Amino acid sequence: MDGLFKPKTDPAPVPMELIGCEPAEPLLAALRRPRPRERDWASLLVLDRHGAVMASRTVGLAITGARPSVLGGTLVDIALTDGGDDRPSPAARPIWEQWYQGAPAEPNMWAPYDSQGRAAWLDLTTRAWRVPVRRPDQLGGEHHLDGRFATDVPGLHCAIAEALLGPGSYFGREWNAFRDCLRGGFGVAPPFTLVWHHSDVARHALADVVEDPQGQLSYFEDIVQLLERRGVTVVLR
Repeated sequence: MDGLFKPKTDPAPVPMELIGCEPAEPLLAALRRPRPRERDWASLLVLDRHGAVMASRTVGLAITGARPSVLGGTLVDIALTDGGDDRPSPAARPIWEQWYQGAPAEPNMWAPYDSQGRAAWLDLTTRAWRVPVRRPDQLGGEHHLDGRFATDVPGLHCAIAEALLGPGSYFGREWNAFRDCLRGGFGVAPPFTLVWHHSDVARHALADVVEDPQGQLSYFEDIVQLLERRGVTVVLR
């Protein structure tokens, strides 16, 4: 068995350059340290063209160098040893460019994308969801799910989140995360009624997608049963 199990090699860190940083505390304190500290962290807030926060992410402040910024003034450009491994993929660029114009205001703006693009859309909703303060859960009421474009798992979760919380919202990106959201703390909690329009689209498209460990339920059936177990009245139309 020698050589069968080998420790996985960590990927090499990918540097990141922050351009146009304002030299204020605690950034100045980090720059003054003779050695970088792994415990120093910073939150990067991504702003849209209107100056509103559209996403957030955390990076380690292991600084390898700093110089006067190419933008001039008193700003500085900072090089980080590692920019993290959760950078948006090339497939996400169109989605980020769309959100840069402003937060999604209309439903189904994710629908024209393929499965990879829809997954990138969901990823951005998770980043955007961390920015605002959580509001109290809404209980009861009737929500309408537009199921016309729920042709894959990412599309289904985009549609569910929009039905419950509106365009650009987060309410889980796969089965386990969706189950966690139904426990409360994400803006809406059972009991409520979900009217699922065009439900046959997801029923047929996800017939061969199985999350159930026993393989007895399709993804569509599993989601419906999960909703009902958590106290949601599901009306399929």
